[in-house]
Amino acid sequence: MFEAVHVAPEGQSTLARVAATAADHGFEGLVVRNHGDRPAAPPPDELLDQSDVDLVAGVEIRAEDPSRASGFLGSHRPETTIVLVHGGDPAINAFAVRQEAVDVLAHPMAGDGDLNHVLVRQAAENGVRLEFDLSTAMRSVGNDRSRAIRKLRKLAELVEKFHVPYVVSGDPWSHLQLRSPRDLRSVAEAIGLAPAMVETGLAEWGRLAERNRDRMDESFIAPGVRKRPGDEP
Repeated sequence: MFEAVHVAPEGQSTLARVAATAADHGFEGLVVRNHGDRPAAPPPDELLDQSDVDLVAGVEIRAEDPSRASGFLGSHRPETTIVLVHGGDPAINAFAVRQEAVDVLAHPMAGDGDLNHVLVRQAAENGVRLEFDLSTAMRSVGNDRSRAIRKLRKLAELVEKFHVPYVVSGDPWSHLQLRSPRDLRSVAEAIGLAPAMVETGLAEWGRLAERNRDRMDESFIAPGVRKRPGDEP
């Protein structure tokens, strides 16, 4: 199972510190999801060699409007293993679910964000994973927490009804905010979600990383189709 994290300079902890904590919590890998304007430094070779977790290069695109989001998507997609779009804004949500180049629509229900059957069907058709951001339930209080839980339950109903792919994250911004898979399952159960959804959603990050790394290989042409050694480029 994988978690998707923000690290320094955007997050409050270094990648090395977060990776060590993630290993202690039983994660197999981390997707580094810093926003595009605060990218994480490439991990040093010694961290890649010594880390007990798989480190996956990601980016969370944050833009004011779909036009700018489209430009950022074109810039990041060729070089980044997992590309997320920072959701919540209705126009950005609608843009993201229509893009096959988008891997994950991050926290689509945040703020004024919402989804309906049309948008979730488009997400399913285009293979865009919807994120269950459990941080909204864990780190908010009062009416904000109640609203967040209602939205997560609605998202679960839509995902189940329309068979939409999804990921799960605690969206940690420091090693202290990392929660183990068991803790995340407990949170899900407490707010009325199936704990099994957490296991599926955490594992999906790893499946995405494996698929996209495969596609970024120079021999890849299309699913099931590869160039043979010696073929003309």
